[in-house]
Formats: sequence, structure tokens, C-alpha cells
Amino acid sequence: MDQTYRHQRLIYDVTRKYYLFGRDRLIAEMVPRDGDHVLEVACGTGRNLQLAAQHYPRCQFYGLDISSQMLETARGKLEEKIQLAQADACNFDGEQLFGRPGFDRIFISYGVSMIPEWEAAIQHAYGQLAPGGELHIVDFSDQGGWPKMFQVGLNRWLAKFHVSPRRDLQAVLKQIAQSNSGSVHHRQLYRGYAQYGIVRRPG
Repeated sequence: MDQTYRHQRLIYDVTRKYYLFGRDRLIAEMVPRDGDHVLEVACGTGRNLQLAAQHYPRCQFYGLDISSQMLETARGKLEEKIQLAQADACNFDGEQLFGRPGFDRIFISYGVSMIPEWEAAIQHAYGQLAPGGELHIVDFSDQGGWPKMFQVGLNRWLAKFHVSPRRDLQAVLKQIAQSNSGSVHHRQLYRGYAQYGIVRRPG
């Protein structure tokens, strides 16, 4: 990942704003309470954490990413009160990294499509939630409402960056919720360009 983003990180935010749709909607709908602890998994350059911290100034924010190069960029733009750490999404320990046994909100924005063992990453993130906590995920979908030519072109382009839309995300979230007596909400965005899923852990 460091090799991939060594140079891309310098233009990442400028270029991604044109096709990573739904990130700001996730931030607006996450709605943590004052004093909540919020973690972003695969935080990249810190763009989402910066906006979320502005939106919810009474919350405490944390971010982790596997790429030290991306974290270097994130540290350059985020305030010191936002804690960052290098870690794998599939096996991180929130208490060891940040001194937090559980998080009230965890979000993953366009990260699961880049994580090879994405189902394990989602399951692990759910396990790091505090009672009553919520896991929010936004990512690419199947582009079902778009012309076939658009679907083929987009997916070929995404593959160049090792990005694979997770078309069975909804099923994975439902399985996690059912196995843990939680609840799930999933919907398509922008005619299936993106998808937004929320899993809530019982309180």
C-alpha cells in the first residue's frame, strides 16, 4: 500500500472528490452524540476525519490505516487531538492503539473495496463497537441503474487501482447483524453507483 500511495497521496483528495460519492452523506448521517468516540478504519489522508471533527466538535476522533504514507499526509492536516495509528483493518486492537475498549461509531468510507479480506475487516470492526454502537460503511455498488457501458468502463478503471466493488456487502452486513442480534440498514445511492450500510450493535 505504501508503494501504491507514495505519490498518489499528494493528489488523492483532489482527484477522489469526483467519484467517491456518499462520503459526506455518511458523515452527516452518522450523528454521534456529544462525547462519543468515533473511529475511521482505512482513514487514508484524513479528509473524512477532518470534516467529521468539524461537524461534531464535541466528539473524540481516531483513525487507522495500513499505509504509513497516507498517515503521513493525514498527520499534516489533522489537529493533534485526533489520534492516528498504523494498523491492519482485519486485526487492530482499539484498546492497545488508543486506550479505547469500544467505539460508539466506526466508519469505513470506500475502504472495503480495497481490502482483500474485507468480510473479516467488517466483522472485526463490528467487534470493536461499544454496546449500542454503529458501524457505517459507504462504498461502490453494482451501478445497476447505469448503462452497461458505464458499468464496464468504471470497473475496468477501478481494477487498475486494485479496487473491487463488493456487490454482496448487504448480505454480509445482514449475516453479521443476525449472528449478533443486531440490526442492519442498507440502501443504494445514486442509482446504484454507491451503497450505504449501517449495522447497530445491541445496547
